[in-house]
Amino acid sequence: MGGHLNINHLMFLGQGALWTIGLSVIALIGGGIVGFVIALARISPLKSVRIASAVYVQLIQGTPLLVILFLGYFGLAAIGLKVSPLAAAGASLTLYVAAYLGEIWRGCIQSVPKPQWEAAEGLALSRTQRMLKVILPQAIRIATPPTVGFMVQIVKNTSLASVVGFVELMRSGQIVNNSLFEPFAIYAIIAVIYFAMCYPLSLFSQRLERRMGRGRSNLAPA
Repeated sequence: MGGHLNINHLMFLGQGALWTIGLSVIALIGGGIVGFVIALARISPLKSVRIASAVYVQLIQGTPLLVILFLGYFGLAAIGLKVSPLAAAGASLTLYVAAYLGEIWRGCIQSVPKPQWEAAEGLALSRTQRMLKVILPQAIRIATPPTVGFMVQIVKNTSLASVVGFVELMRSGQIVNNSLFEPFAIYAIIAVIYFAMCYPLSLFSQRLERRMGRGRSNLAPA
């Protein structure tokens, strides 16, 4: 690389954008799986499980993602456990996303109207059956808009993975800038790429929220 900004530099930034999307998908899937377990643990009938899950959520939400990334990469290396930048970034973002999605989904589960819970109990369903057949289908519909909206934060937070050497979009921009020394042009392009990835998600989330609002108003008693 060198000289003026050209198609090769743009292709390199494009590759970084693809890795940003890939890391976002890893974080969403991993965080979604762990977050679902956290959400269920937060409403568990067992007090010890509720406390343990609440401690996890408060600990992760109270710790900057940058610190989690440092601990996942440099901290493990300090005790002799070497992990790749991708593994460290993926695991750190998974833990981070799980704490937030777990709380989002817990709130959505608990926002299912109380009569629905009582009706499920009246049918003599077990707790597992109540959750699977009555509560979760409704909670999923409620949770979709905020989950899509949170995906915007996931995409933007992947930029912090550059601190552990993972070459996503931000790190790609740093590498190109170190070669060309044109920070304004390069970071302007990066901003446009992030906007192109995040804005459609924001619009989709808003559209889902409006659709849900109309659905609730239609179901409201006259």
